[in-house]
Amino acid sequence: MQKPLTRSAWEKGLHHDEVSPLLDHWRFWARPEQCLPDGPWRTWLFLGGRGAGKTRAGAEFIRQQVNESGYRRIALVGPTMNDVREVMINGPSGLLNVGTSTEKPVYEPSRRRLVWPNGAEGYAFSAEEPDRLRGPQFDCAWLDEIATWNDGGERAYDMLQFGLRLGAAPRTMATTTPQPTALVKRLLSDPACTVTTASTTRNAANLSPGFADALRQHYGHSTLARQELDGELIEDRDGALWSQSMIDNCRRTEMPELDRIVVAVDPATTSHAASDACGIVAVGKAGDRAFVLADETTQGQPPQIWATVVADLARRTSADEVIAEANQGGEMIRTVLQAAGINLAIRLVHTSQSKVRRASPVAALYATGRVKHSPGLGDLEKELLDFGLTRKSPNRLDAMVWGVSHLLLTSNATPRIALI
Repeated sequence: MQKPLTRSAWEKGLHHDEVSPLLDHWRFWARPEQCLPDGPWRTWLFLGGRGAGKTRAGAEFIRQQVNESGYRRIALVGPTMNDVREVMINGPSGLLNVGTSTEKPVYEPSRRRLVWPNGAEGYAFSAEEPDRLRGPQFDCAWLDEIATWNDGGERAYDMLQFGLRLGAAPRTMATTTPQPTALVKRLLSDPACTVTTASTTRNAANLSPGFADALRQHYGHSTLARQELDGELIEDRDGALWSQSMIDNCRRTEMPELDRIVVAVDPATTSHAASDACGIVAVGKAGDRAFVLADETTQGQPPQIWATVVADLARRTSADEVIAEANQGGEMIRTVLQAAGINLAIRLVHTSQSKVRRASPVAALYATGRVKHSPGLGDLEKELLDFGLTRKSPNRLDAMVWGVSHLLLTSNATPRIALI
C-alpha cells in the first residue's frame, strides 16, 4: 500500500474514468489494520480509539463476506437497536453507505432486515435483548461496541455463538473502543480470536481538522486518553475508586431475602436536554451486605415525571423508605415525591462533603465484597469505572452511594418487620 502523500501525487495523474472505480475499492483506501487479517481465525477483534475507523472496517468486513466470500446469513448486533440502525446500518460508514450501487443492500425496518442483491440477508439485534438471538442461525456476524454491551456483554455473545452454525467456517468481527469488560477480556484470551488495534490519530485525515490534536492537548496521555484515543486496553484507571475486577466480582444473578430496601434519589434541578440525570437506584440490605437491585435513572425529565419513576420503583421493589438528597431542592423534594403517591417514609439528606469523600467509604465496601449487583446495571457500572475521569455528573453513582451508605454506614436504618 502506498503512503498517503505518494498515493495523492499518483492519483493526480489518473484520468477521471480511472479514479472513479477506486472510490469504491476499499483495499485501496483502507489502512492495513482495517483489512481482513490472514489466518484461520474465527473471531476478529478490532480495538480502536474514537474515530479510528472501526465502523467502516466492520461494514467493509460484511460487504466483503457477502459479495466475495459467499456468506448469506448475517447477524448485526449493537448495544441497542438504535445503535444498530443509526450507526451500523444508516450511519455515514454504515452498510447502506459502502460499496457500489449494485452491491448495496435494502433495509426493511419492519423486519429489522437487510437484503443484498445477491440474496444474502442481515438481521439486526440489540445486546439488550439477548434472548432474541435464540432460534435464528447465521454464518457471519458483526458485533459493534461490545465493551458497552449490557452486563459485560457475555450473555448476548453466548446466545449468538449457538446460532453461528451455518456454513463451513462461520466468522465474527467485533469492533469496539477498548474497555476491560468480561467479554473483551474473554476474546483476548481466545486462541481462535485475532486482534488488531488502531488509534484516533491513524484516521485523523478523515476527521474534523484538529479534532485529534485538540483532544490530545486537553487529555494528554492520561489513562482516559490512552483508552479513548490510543485504543489501549486499560485494566485499572489511575486514581479510580472502582476497578474492573471489583465490578466483575460484585455481580450476582440471585438475591437473598432482604432485611430492608430503600430507593435512593439524586434529584435533577433542571429538566432540559442538557440537564444532569436524576439518579434513581433501589438498594437492599441482608446482614452486613448491600444489594443494588435496580437503576431507573432518568435524564431531562421534570420533577413530576422522575418522582413518578421513583414511586413506581418503590412499589415494584416493596421499598421501606425513600432517601433523597435535598441540598438544592430542600422540602420541595419531599412535596414532589408525596404528590407522586409515595406514602413511605421520605428521608431528606444533606451533605457538605465532596462526591469523592462520600463515595470512598462505599468503594471500600465494594473492595471487601460487601456490595453486590443484580443483572442489568451496565450503565451504573460504567459510571463507577469512569468516576473522577470525566466531567459528567455521576448521578447514578450518587444515588447508589446514598442508598448503600444509609443501609450499611449509618445507624438510621431499622430492620424490616414482617407482619404475620
